Amino acid sequence: MRPISTRARALTAAAAVSVVAGAGAVAVTTDASAAAGCRVDYSVNQWSTGFTGNVTVTNLGDAITGGWNLTWTFAGNQTVTQAWSATVTQSGQNVTATNPSWASSLGTNGTANFGFNANYSGTNATPATFKLNNVACTGSVPTSPSTSPSTSTSPSTSPSTSPSTSPSSSPSTSPSTSTSPGVKVDNPYSGAKGYINPEWKAKADAETGGSRVSNNPTAVWLDRIAAIAGTTDSSSNGAMGVRAHLDAALAQGAGYIQFVIYNLPGRDCAALASNGELGPNDLPRYKAEYIDPIAAIQADAKYKSLRIINIVEIDSLPNLVTNTSGQAGGTAMCDTMKANGGYVQGIGYALNKLGALSNTYNYVDAAHHGWIGWDSNFGPTADIMLQAAQASGSVNNVTGFITNTANYSALQEPWVQPTTTVGGTSVRQSKWVDWNQYTDELTFAQAFRTKLVSIGFNSNIGMLIDTSRNGWGGSARPTKASTSTVVDTYVNESRIDRRIHAGNWCNQSGAGLGERPKAAPAAGIDAYVWVKPPGESDGSSSLIPNDEGKGFDRMCDPTYTGNARNGNSLSGALPNAPISGAWFSAQFQQLMANAYPAL
Repeated sequence: MRPISTRARALTAAAAVSVVAGAGAVAVTTDASAAAGCRVDYSVNQWSTGFTGNVTVTNLGDAITGGWNLTWTFAGNQTVTQAWSATVTQSGQNVTATNPSWASSLGTNGTANFGFNANYSGTNATPATFKLNNVACTGSVPTSPSTSPSTSTSPSTSPSTSPSTSPSSSPSTSPSTSTSPGVKVDNPYSGAKGYINPEWKAKADAETGGSRVSNNPTAVWLDRIAAIAGTTDSSSNGAMGVRAHLDAALAQGAGYIQFVIYNLPGRDCAALASNGELGPNDLPRYKAEYIDPIAAIQADAKYKSLRIINIVEIDSLPNLVTNTSGQAGGTAMCDTMKANGGYVQGIGYALNKLGALSNTYNYVDAAHHGWIGWDSNFGPTADIMLQAAQASGSVNNVTGFITNTANYSALQEPWVQPTTTVGGTSVRQSKWVDWNQYTDELTFAQAFRTKLVSIGFNSNIGMLIDTSRNGWGGSARPTKASTSTVVDTYVNESRIDRRIHAGNWCNQSGAGLGERPKAAPAAGIDAYVWVKPPGESDGSSSLIPNDEGKGFDRMCDPTYTGNARNGNSLSGALPNAPISGAWFSAQFQQLMANAYPAL
């Protein structure tokens, strides 16, 4: 969504404290003669007086069907204060975690994951031994049955990165027909009806021709604390809060609902149009006043049948890679947020709290190809994504990633690919491509997914692509490749994306609706989604005072001649736009007129 730096330097940030305890053998108490084994992965994200623990137990033996419990003994004064996805009790230093009612079975090679918060002082050593159903874990299956605890307590040196029972390299293309409460699915979009936001639908229906698209699911943006309970102003949040939307989703018989979690301290450090209400040092408020209330509502058992999809913090982590000091257009605010860890720790906290629920799915924003498609940005951005996941306690808290959120990058460029040459010259040398390794979102999203898996994310993560405004249809859409032998002319006449510059992001003139929301459309892609509701402004064309903390960014001014991050090009923005999130009728009409596929 934000401008680009093509020559960003690698980012090194402080990683969360992580300790992993290997543990092993599990006895199946329902069959004393059955061979058994298990592994426990234990990691913590700690601070001076407390920590969050994340535990994954893998059953390596016969299936457990009568319930399970995991026990361990703390070596110090650790005291558990809160737990999720298991019932955790403590007596002195001894802790017992018992399966939740909805997950009493643990199949062969099956995993159970739960977490807890705890206080401590002094040292916070990893427990020496874990026991599943009263048999010590060793990480292997004994050659002969044994009911006596193993003496092996050696910790492993790295956490398991594949806790899923049946990881796959791409999302399922066979939609399920039902949702089992408490059991997470590989792709939450498959086989499920999406929630239609009635507030957005009413605005779309009020437009001439709007009923043609108003039945598509869109995301609900929670861009300030007030949005949780609901507001009464004219912003995109309307009057409905989180609980009201969840209730409406139940009434619709929806299978999934999408929320955008978007209120980090020092939000959107490289732009002004979507600055937020929290200052750079407001991480405690972000946790206590924003994330905690959202998690509490989503945890209500009333909503267990819904797949709740959280799109986590648009634009934040990539800004720490491309828009800090020493890079074109770097800002002091991005320097501050990189130095104080507010983005990494804030997202880590959000992933931990929201990922702990049995029916929630977290997708972290991963920018777009025109932002991080260069080698200098690609790897470092993946690395900082991993740091944020580790800050949450486990990569298991991440279902996947989303690209092109609220942006305009074309889904596919049939005639302009990095391998295309014109008169012996690579299109990568053109002014438009500017040496980028990618020219469209689908290719980029699939490649970035591969990179993320290679550095430690689970192999079954899926990608989302926001296609709400990247169709680029209408009369300006090329229908064939250019015949020019001049590389810049060829690219400009052949490319689907009609922006003046790929770094332009605000209310782009000529854009159109893209692919309609669709589950599992391509390998590695969980869904095409409309996360940015079509018709909601990216930012105002001129300064408009407001009480939402949203500033004026010159990139939303159609007369602006640009900066270093967009090659000093015109902004390409539509005129007369309201503040970000407010309804923009002229844009909505243009998006429908230029839709591809056409309406």
